[in-house]
Amino acid sequence: MKTMIQTIIFDAAPHDIYEILMDSKKHSFLTGDKAVISRKEGGKIKAYGDYIEGKNLKLVQDKLIVQSWRASDWPKGHYSTITFKFKKDKKKTILIFSQEDIPEYFYSKIKQGWIDFYWNPLKYMTKQTKN
Repeated sequence: MKTMIQTIIFDAAPHDIYEILMDSKKHSFLTGDKAVISRKEGGKIKAYGDYIEGKNLKLVQDKLIVQSWRASDWPKGHYSTITFKFKKDKKKTILIFSQEDIPEYFYSKIKQGWIDFYWNPLKYMTKQTKN
């Protein structure tokens, strides 16, 4: 199992990034696929249709999201833990993201997937809302 840490800077407030990740409609718009995201600790999450599923472990509005998470092509019953930590820096957000217990075979695909399917679209989406 492997752990990944990525730090991303967004031209948006932590609240904006938190809402895009935690609001089902905004999350669906971000990914271009259906997402159902509970806003409660212990609540279930689904994204990219049925490809991603898990549950919220800890939520602190605009500061922290911790979720158990798995992709449908992972070994049956295997979950990783993902953590989004939001830090405000003037009018920007520094997002420190980590994912623990990634099956080694999937590591490079998952690492690049966060960049291609979350961070780049999030940067684009937050720039569009400012204009």
